[in-house]
Amino acid sequence: MNQLIQELQWRGMIHDIMPGTEDQLSKEMTTGYVGFDPTADSLHIGNLVPVMLLVHLQRAGHKPIALVGGATGMVGDPSGKSSERPMLSEELLNHNLQCQEKQLRQFLDFDCGENSAEIVNNYDWFKDFSFLGFIRDVGKHITVNYMMAKDSVKNRLETGMSFTEFTYQLVQGYDFLHLYQNHNCKIQMGGSDQWGNIVTGTELIRRKAQGEAFAMTAPLIKKADGSKFGKSEGGNVWLDKEKTSPYKFYQYWLNASDEDAANFIRIFTLLSEDETKELEAAHAEAPHTRTLQKALAKDITIRVHSEEDYEMAVKASGILFGKSTSEDLESLDEATLLAVFEGVPQVTISQEDFDATTSPIDLLSTVTESVIFKSKGEARKMIQGGGVSINKAKLLDINELPQINLLKDRYFLVQRGRRNYFLVTVAS
Repeated sequence: MNQLIQELQWRGMIHDIMPGTEDQLSKEMTTGYVGFDPTADSLHIGNLVPVMLLVHLQRAGHKPIALVGGATGMVGDPSGKSSERPMLSEELLNHNLQCQEKQLRQFLDFDCGENSAEIVNNYDWFKDFSFLGFIRDVGKHITVNYMMAKDSVKNRLETGMSFTEFTYQLVQGYDFLHLYQNHNCKIQMGGSDQWGNIVTGTELIRRKAQGEAFAMTAPLIKKADGSKFGKSEGGNVWLDKEKTSPYKFYQYWLNASDEDAANFIRIFTLLSEDETKELEAAHAEAPHTRTLQKALAKDITIRVHSEEDYEMAVKASGILFGKSTSEDLESLDEATLLAVFEGVPQVTISQEDFDATTSPIDLLSTVTESVIFKSKGEARKMIQGGGVSINKAKLLDINELPQINLLKDRYFLVQRGRRNYFLVTVAS
């Protein structure tokens, strides 16, 4: 069996594969591509599946091409969509393209000889293509019956589909033809919802260029509980740390169920089959240690962000869920601090009130607007019982407030009991 196919099979990353694909991969170094539409200024973790297809293609000695859809982004792919997407301006599309290109360069090797990765933009070959030229040179090779048979079209017939969306599979098919003729590209890969669009490309290559091209798709990721993969309470889990902090990114993988973690560690990491089985065995012996989740979260957080971001995320996780010190808290950068405590009650006080208050009872009740303690009596009782900390240092005296070093010069953290946190902002 071909090395790449074998690798993808044990990882559960093959859904459909066109006959002859394995023979082509065994015969010679083969160029393959995946397309990415610039619908946002960042890729999200759902995009990592096709990214990993390109990574494995290159690791097996073949040449990967990442196509960014400057042209197709103007049309909008109807696959898997129940309604038409809003059109984006050319300026916004170009911004999104630049952001996505930068992210794609993290995963592929662009300087390794003949199988170095490439990034291409289909706007480059569509910008001078006239409408009449396209329907004459491309449209005549694919019948309407063929296009209507595709699921991406059939599923939208009742709700309606614009001519723009209907032609998307032709536009994507032409991408494959162009790459076949100009880059010797013979395989297109993607998610299983792309199968119809991809085989339209192989059919166009067969009819117009009398050539042979191939297709391979990965299954769409589904979570064991039926919820949508790649979504958190705040929406998409993005690769851009400004949109999803490394802490939240790390937590998404760390909180995966055992069943999902066993699936994700195959798809999203480069750990070998033996390493994966060792982790699964260790996890089975002591599931409460979450061995699989920790290995998954570590691998993918480091590759998407950095070792430093991973260590910060681990440290931040310990602050909420484990033992930590004032030094750990002070070492967090502001973005991580705010991400960790995003869901806790927060209150803002003035610099003047903060400077003037000497009583811990007053600070934690009236000054903080009764958010932390409803009354002075409640604050006094809990402080006396040793149940209150500020910035992870336990309050020991009900009469004297210790010196509080503001986190990032404007915050302090109050802990009431084991699990109740409050973030106070001191406004300058």
